[in-house]
Amino acid sequence: MDHRIKVIIPIPMDKIGADNRASQLPDSMVLPGFYPEFVPVAKGASLGDSAYDVLLMDFSVVQAGLRAQEEGYSAVCIDTVSDSGLAALRSRLDIPVIAPGMAAFHTACMLGKKFSIITMWDEWFPLYEKTLTEYHLWSRLASLRSIKTRPDLKELLEGKEEVVFAKLEAEARRAMEEDGADVIVLGSTTMHQSHAYLAERLPIPVINPGLVSYKLCEMLLTLGLKQSRKAYPTPQNLNDAAYHCFAGQ
Repeated sequence: MDHRIKVIIPIPMDKIGADNRASQLPDSMVLPGFYPEFVPVAKGASLGDSAYDVLLMDFSVVQAGLRAQEEGYSAVCIDTVSDSGLAALRSRLDIPVIAPGMAAFHTACMLGKKFSIITMWDEWFPLYEKTLTEYHLWSRLASLRSIKTRPDLKELLEGKEEVVFAKLEAEARRAMEEDGADVIVLGSTTMHQSHAYLAERLPIPVINPGLVSYKLCEMLLTLGLKQSRKAYPTPQNLNDAAYHCFAGQ
């Protein structure tokens, strides 16, 4: 059986930007019979740098995912470590819904005792603080560290590799040596271009969240598993129109 997987990009962007995001998942990592499609939201957030922008991101991701099941997708992956819209879509859809934060953090817990999240700038710390609280994982966190560099969510790290990669390695080493981290989690799917560089240079596992999230989605589909209805109950009254109004549909 073939499986189309809708990978929701949480920021509006053109095809070039979407292709940059899709490059985190090379063809060699996609199992036969699985077809990931990277789809940007119609409108909404820009950087996820504030409570204001994060609310827009939650809303636009949910709107983009509501029709996934009727569009013929077998699952939804949310392409942001903020896990925006995850709980709402799990409640609304009868197909698996996966997000990188949940997938990466729990994978880190299986590989080590303490993990650190290395990210681009401090403005993203509240995103991790929210999910770490929801997932009850503070006891497994060694630290949150950033390189204090404003991200570009469309161009990603293109042209900045020489400087950014070295900064990320330096913070990862501090997390390992000073904070006690034995696993590193990249703080954004937009940082995937740095994964190979860091994995080659660090003596501990480095988790690429978007790739882990997608592969978990393949595994759940293969095993016939999805989110629990007890944990994510279906709404008694559907009001999808409210979300579609947001997108001007």
